[in-house]
Amino acid sequence: MEKSIFKTIEDGFLKKRPEVKVGDNVKLYLKIKEGNKERIQVFQGVVISIKGSGINTNLVVRKISYGVGVEKIVPLHSPILDKIEVVKRGTVSKSKLFYLRDRVGRRALKIGNVKDVYLTDEVEVPVTGEEEVVEESAEEVVEESK
Repeated sequence: MEKSIFKTIEDGFLKKRPEVKVGDNVKLYLKIKEGNKERIQVFQGVVISIKGSGINTNLVVRKISYGVGVEKIVPLHSPILDKIEVVKRGTVSKSKLFYLRDRVGRRALKIGNVKDVYLTDEVEVPVTGEEEVVEESAEEVVEESK
């Protein structure tokens, strides 16, 4: 009974995110608050680990910045994370890619079978007014040709 209560509470906080896997190259749009200003900073790197489940899911993302490896641990359903974009999908045989920490240079970014993919958590809503105009104009062209 207690698990069902926790589950219903967690469902209210879960956000719609794209399916992220280990080995993916992702862009994280993070909200950064400086004083009374708020801006969005992009962090692009390789997902080397995914921990937890449900609302407690954490991503560990690694990138090389000016020759130095930088890692961020970001909660997947946090309000700090504005959106996620999956840029490339890589296939790996391990669930944790901590061996990338020991590599230097281009070898640090080496992941097998990289495919260009674009997934995001933004919802594209078609404008209904534009669709109706397109459909009407197509019908008018057919009637005029008869």
